[in-house]
Amino acid sequence: MSPTVPAEWAPHSSMWLGFPSHEDVWLDNLDPAQREVAELARALAGPGEERVRLLVCGDAAEATARRLLDDVRGVEVVRGQFGDIWLRDTGPIFMQRDGASVAAAFRFNGWGGKYIMDDDDIVAEQLAAAAGVPREDNDFVMEGGSLDHDGFGAVLTTRQCLLNPNRNPGWTEAAAEAALTSALGARKVLWLGDGLKNDHTDGHVDNLARFVAPGVVACPVAVGVDDPNTDLFGETARALSAMRDARGVGLQVARIPSPGRYVNADGDVVPASHMNFIIANGAVIMPTYEDRASGLALDALQSLFPERRVIGLPSSAILTGGGSFHCITQQEPSL
Repeated sequence: MSPTVPAEWAPHSSMWLGFPSHEDVWLDNLDPAQREVAELARALAGPGEERVRLLVCGDAAEATARRLLDDVRGVEVVRGQFGDIWLRDTGPIFMQRDGASVAAAFRFNGWGGKYIMDDDDIVAEQLAAAAGVPREDNDFVMEGGSLDHDGFGAVLTTRQCLLNPNRNPGWTEAAAEAALTSALGARKVLWLGDGLKNDHTDGHVDNLARFVAPGVVACPVAVGVDDPNTDLFGETARALSAMRDARGVGLQVARIPSPGRYVNADGDVVPASHMNFIIANGAVIMPTYEDRASGLALDALQSLFPERRVIGLPSSAILTGGGSFHCITQQEPSL
């Protein structure tokens, strides 16, 4: 029987979360990034109603994690080996087949060879083993953040990432669709074009467009005349409005205000996104960047998730590593 990847809003048995552990990777941002991740763990375990499994690497990181979260029930510190915390991409995609949980694992090549770190290629097997579920290995390169699922077989992705020759040379749309059908039970692949400007993942869709309900997709709307992704956001909304999901239902498009133009210490535009939220059992947690549109974005998300509490938490330090909350988490669906 074909597997099914449940929608992120379906119930979870656990939520995996990566904890910044390597000083040589995070440098001066290690401490603030650890504090931001600890606050995310606290929110996931509290209003998020999640069993949080916090993956740490090394004695120092474990000690810090325990100190920051000693008073929080529902957070389990798990020792592991990894290069960095981007579990959405290095870990498996947990799915269901014949009433049982399965972990789909893929080859990982450091986002097209950009960031090759020791032990990132063994994260999937560690999480599958710790979860106690069988692992299904797939012989192609893919990161979980390049896909978004609606629970009915529709998969959102971008051509910029999935068809990039630095992942699987020679892949066409047809080849990618066949691979996703075989590995994840995809019934229909919905193709967008490019991702955010200067996104080193080559356009992961979880920074651009997300399913928020059956037949409903959220994507950003530009904020400020200098928003570097203004044209992209308009093109994305128009493309989504013309799509139908695997059930033949036309997509409804909801717009979430973007953080606007966001630059790093060197003045370079970085891919800050409110779309990198994580949907937990009892809450939706959205990254903020001290941006002027975060309040409007939270209100927009709350209207889409009336049954969950929508929470904004700072993610500026995590963003220096290249991603945010969705990138550092991976959910285990309940059976």
